[in-house]
Amino acid sequence: MKAAVYTEYGPPEVLKSTEVEKPSPADNEILVKIHAATVTSGDARLRSSDFPPIFWLPARLIFGLFRPKKRILGHELAGVIEAIGKDITKFKVGDQVFGTTTMLSGGSYAEYVCLPEEWKHGVVDFKPKNLNFKEAAALPIGAMTALFLLEKANVSQAQKVLIYGASGSVGSYAVQIAKHHGATVTGVCSGSNFEMVKSLGADHLIDYKKTDYSNLDHTFDIVFDAVGKTSKTKAKSVLNQAGSFVTIKMMTKEKTEHLSKIRTLVEEGKLVPYIDQSFKLDDIVKAHTYVDSGRKKGNVVIEILPS
Repeated sequence: MKAAVYTEYGPPEVLKSTEVEKPSPADNEILVKIHAATVTSGDARLRSSDFPPIFWLPARLIFGLFRPKKRILGHELAGVIEAIGKDITKFKVGDQVFGTTTMLSGGSYAEYVCLPEEWKHGVVDFKPKNLNFKEAAALPIGAMTALFLLEKANVSQAQKVLIYGASGSVGSYAVQIAKHHGATVTGVCSGSNFEMVKSLGADHLIDYKKTDYSNLDHTFDIVFDAVGKTSKTKAKSVLNQAGSFVTIKMMTKEKTEHLSKIRTLVEEGKLVPYIDQSFKLDDIVKAHTYVDSGRKKGNVVIEILPS
């Protein structure tokens, strides 16, 4: 099968499209023919080994000290089940699914991947019926992260929520989920992305290049750092006394119940993925280069199987 492989850390050019052995499912696994994957900021960080100094050594011990342990990147996917192990009870051949590859030996930059029906670190579920594969592949990581952190902050109706980095993948979902809970949302992003963020439901918009949100003269119940570029210290100046600060730098956990909630919200028309650009698997270097540029809005999709 075709896959994008990397054997050393570095710039996008370390990714090479090549032929690798097609996996076979174990008794507790499903074999998914992948239709679409994504390039997340996490993929780019793993590829380049761009970790904060305090986390660099622990991360390299987990993901490979001298070279990557996981040669195929890709955290998200959507596709069709081609085969199942004998112990599989939830799924059957032909089911359309979406999910993650977190802490598995293989990623989603490939034509096939084997996923356990259940495992500690990642999730897989039935694909939302009203989305195509590219749209579904863009959901799991960003949407679950947004849901996890907003639940941690106890988001509720009539709250005022500021989302820093509202035009990114996590931010775009956080805007919609906060609005679903009845909150008033202020999105912080580049002025060029105002229309995008407004279309997702934001009530107010701030151009971070022109206005420092920490100098605002009103407060919020939640400040959500969706890009890891602000701090609790800075957010305190605009948080009310009982306010919460959450950031993607916090530890999060992928839960099947969260992926199911995401699917329900999508099928009810309350959550939509925003796709910035799509690339073919053979153009994986261009896709990573684009994500590295910092200009990405919402999600960048990798089309494995042509629509």
